[in-house]
Amino acid sequence: MMKMLAGCCVLVLLSIFLPSVRRIHAFSYDYSATTECLIEPRRAQYEGGIIANPDFTHGVQGWIVFGQGAVKEGISKNGNRYIVAHSRRQPLDSISQKVQLEKGKLYSFSAWVQINGGRGNVAVVFKMSRGELVRGGKVLAGNGCWSLLKGGVFANTSSRVEILFESKNTEAEIWVDNVSLQPFTMEQWRSHQDESTDKERKGKVRFEVRNANGTAIEGARFSIKQTKSDFPFGCCMNYHIINSTDYQNWFALRFKYTTFTNEMKWYSTEKIQGQENYTVADAMVRFAQQNGISIRGHNIFWDDPVYQPHWVKNLTSEELQKAAAQRIKSVVSRYAGQLIAWDVMNENLHFSFFEDKLGKNASAVYYARAYQLDPDTTMFLNEYNTIEYSSDEKANPFNYKTKLDEILSYPGNQGISAGIGLQGHFGSGQPNLAYMRSCLDILGSTGLPIWLTEVDVGKDPNQAEYLEQVLREGYSHPAVKGIIMFVGPANAGFNSTVLADEDFKNTPAGDVVDKLIDEWKFQTTEIKADGKGSIEIPLFHGDYNITVKDPVSSSLTAFSYKMTKDVTRDTVHLRINA
Repeated sequence: MMKMLAGCCVLVLLSIFLPSVRRIHAFSYDYSATTECLIEPRRAQYEGGIIANPDFTHGVQGWIVFGQGAVKEGISKNGNRYIVAHSRRQPLDSISQKVQLEKGKLYSFSAWVQINGGRGNVAVVFKMSRGELVRGGKVLAGNGCWSLLKGGVFANTSSRVEILFESKNTEAEIWVDNVSLQPFTMEQWRSHQDESTDKERKGKVRFEVRNANGTAIEGARFSIKQTKSDFPFGCCMNYHIINSTDYQNWFALRFKYTTFTNEMKWYSTEKIQGQENYTVADAMVRFAQQNGISIRGHNIFWDDPVYQPHWVKNLTSEELQKAAAQRIKSVVSRYAGQLIAWDVMNENLHFSFFEDKLGKNASAVYYARAYQLDPDTTMFLNEYNTIEYSSDEKANPFNYKTKLDEILSYPGNQGISAGIGLQGHFGSGQPNLAYMRSCLDILGSTGLPIWLTEVDVGKDPNQAEYLEQVLREGYSHPAVKGIIMFVGPANAGFNSTVLADEDFKNTPAGDVVDKLIDEWKFQTTEIKADGKGSIEIPLFHGDYNITVKDPVSSSLTAFSYKMTKDVTRDTVHLRINA
């Protein structure tokens, strides 16, 4: 059977010692993932990492039964070996292996699984030394084909842990193959981010300058200044910005992308039935447009019953249908063509207010209607806890994809420009970056653009450090196409992740954001051309103003240049009339 190895980013050599086995790996982070169910599993990532007998070539050696039930070997028609947990009575009845985790390391997990009857979720669970169960990832598995279970865990302490598999369908067997658990230090993890940033956010360009007769201008001096970034990195804003010049200046100096926290939501624009009021939202739109700031529309509907306009909560189904039809027509038509995105139905993996009232296809219907009213704007499903918390069963990546597939397969929705919105509300404590990255890998395999739409981090002595980790993880990931933070200045009422105090002086989190804004932008540079009148330089995707100075005549020639996302290497020939 052919088993595939993934491509590389950063080369690291690792010696791993297992009982009677010594393996040397040349590995990087493997971003590969799939949501397809395959006839045969792919090869174990990192050759299994620290897992003993990852592909069951040696039968069940290194593995034991956990809980009740039993295990047996399986073998496919093509000779592929795997292990089967059967005669199960409890969700955690499965196979297990103990491994040593080292404090401060990130562990990337993967395995190929299936269940022998119907479809159901299979999770990887890490049983910690004190008995705590930490879920590291989940997949919707089926019968007769193999699904990739990908996840991860961060080691807060050094301890011996037990790897288990969980399925609530206790009548089903769990089949497992090609298991991997690969450790990375924080330094290695950061090196993945840096290398991916160079690959995904930059391109190389060679400028060659000649005079009118075609002679290379040796020693020409290039001054290069980036005027716009192509990667959307922004921040939310709220109504305080309308009347606060300090807030306006603080925001416009830093950000060119935004989402309004509440001002476009139904409970803000129609507090009393039939009395629509867009005064605040319109004023915020005007401010954004006057300052060249692009806006994500947030949101048309919210599926949480708590956040409906108070008068909506007790409407009959027929009354709700009429009110919702007016709402979507009103807000989408008003801002059609002025926004870069719509969060159409907010958080409908966790909640189902409209489905409960109007039927299971309610969300899909509203995506269709929004698309009709504003066909050139990307329509997002927007959810929390998909990347933040591995224990949230409702919002795991496979449930997310299933919901999105349901919406996009609804009649009339096939042409929608769809996007994946992941809120990114991280609590206090060390973020599980290994799990976050695995989720981005999985959802990235859909080919749809991913945005982190509401990033913040809970109060913590290390809040600024954790915010930086999350932002770097999002920015560097190949599938992420934009980031909006739900943070701001204390003067505007922000009290969780605060970027500036009451006097608009930076907090530590604000320092992190300013540092990243500078780091993710090409710094104005002067470069001297070689003997062939050329320079070669990596540039972030975006727009540039470039000035070339002739070393003899001192004449200046200015031109503009755009480094596009689809170009990895470019050559530009320039002619200068001295």
